[in-house]
Amino acid sequence: MCRRQPGIAIGRMCEKCDGKCPICDSYVRPMTLVRICDECSFGTAAGKCIICSSPAISDAYYCTECTRLEKDRDGCPRIINMGASRVDAFYERKKLGLEKGGGFKKG
Repeated sequence: MCRRQPGIAIGRMCEKCDGKCPICDSYVRPMTLVRICDECSFGTAAGKCIICSSPAISDAYYCTECTRLEKDRDGCPRIINMGASRVDAFYERKKLGLEKGGGFKKG
């Protein structure tokens, strides 16, 4: 998940994910409107589902239980592609000169 500070943008859901809580995947008692960060609501990500990135049709809501446990305050709930994060981490490590084992290159 993104987990950045949410802004004023409202999270959206596609037809397949409509009615699902983005935290616990529950379909019961939607309560609090989902807010996402400005970076997740800008550019190509705008108008996309916060779970599967399909075209969005409705607003996203946290369920009553997640609101009661204050999981709705943990940050932006948008799912980030793990594959892209791994690629970014690989090139970041390569740029810093780190080996796979965690140490620095010799020489």
